[in-house]
Amino acid sequence: MYTQPPQRRLTRCFVIATGSTLLLGACGASVGSGGDDDWTPEGRVTMLVPAGAGGGSDLLARSVGSGFEDVVSGLNVNVENYDGLPGYAQLQKAAGDPAVMLSAESSLITVPQLADVDFDYTSFTPIFKLGDDRAVLTVSEGSEFSSCSEVIGAAESDQVQVGVASATGIDAAVTLLTEQATGVEFERVPFDAGSELVTSLLSGDIDIALLNPGEVIGQYEAGKLKGLCVFAEDRYEYDQLKDIPTSVEEGIDVTFSQFRGIIAPADITDAERDAWVEVAEEFTESDAYDEYIEQNYLQPNAVFGEEFSTYLEEMAESLSGVSEQ
Repeated sequence: MYTQPPQRRLTRCFVIATGSTLLLGACGASVGSGGDDDWTPEGRVTMLVPAGAGGGSDLLARSVGSGFEDVVSGLNVNVENYDGLPGYAQLQKAAGDPAVMLSAESSLITVPQLADVDFDYTSFTPIFKLGDDRAVLTVSEGSEFSSCSEVIGAAESDQVQVGVASATGIDAAVTLLTEQATGVEFERVPFDAGSELVTSLLSGDIDIALLNPGEVIGQYEAGKLKGLCVFAEDRYEYDQLKDIPTSVEEGIDVTFSQFRGIIAPADITDAERDAWVEVAEEFTESDAYDEYIEQNYLQPNAVFGEEFSTYLEEMAESLSGVSEQ
């Protein structure tokens, strides 16, 4: 059975991201004060988002940026979007600069395992994991399937089309893990963006999709889409989602959650890392943090610093089989 690394529940904390190539000099000069052992964030920072505007990583960046501005007087957080890998490239270029951070999720682990890139999670400084975003196997209102076990049964003899927004994304990883656990094989239909995938699912052009509920809660509530199972050991506690069974209940031995968190460049000092963590701790005690978690139907399993590093290491080891097919 594939199961994610255990969660370590600690004091909740968070972090922010910074700078593009054109802004690194200015950002590095304006952010932070004090010596190596006494550093305080201030001034202008930039949060890198390795995805387009409007998605989960972008929403995370903007929510945290706004929250950090409330915590630190005079802080000015600027969000910059990049199309995937160029966002990570900007973070690599910013090595040693505490004014640069990035809004990260589980593709930090899956991309290096599934694609030929020159980085992995050890290339950066883990700051904080805010919480977890679960994957729900979702179908349209007119689907022939009413359970995940029916989907697996159909895939044993017929083609079942699953939409994937990225060949190295979490939906692709969960699809592969499910295939490995059940012995079936799905027909993958690639999309350039999650919004296109949802449109295709609504129109019946594909059979199933693995989605985060925050992306489609409106369609769930309107009855246009329905969740057949969540890839977790326990059901949601949210009223809108508590009736969705788990993958374990459906006989699928796969559980998986997408983390949402923040990483910094390599080679920042311990004082700089710890200063952001202190700001993050104050943010996660705020109403803004609670609202972000609840509005996006996340699980508030926060880890940070060295604990976050250990989480990433365990996750990478658990997902090593994804790259073996």
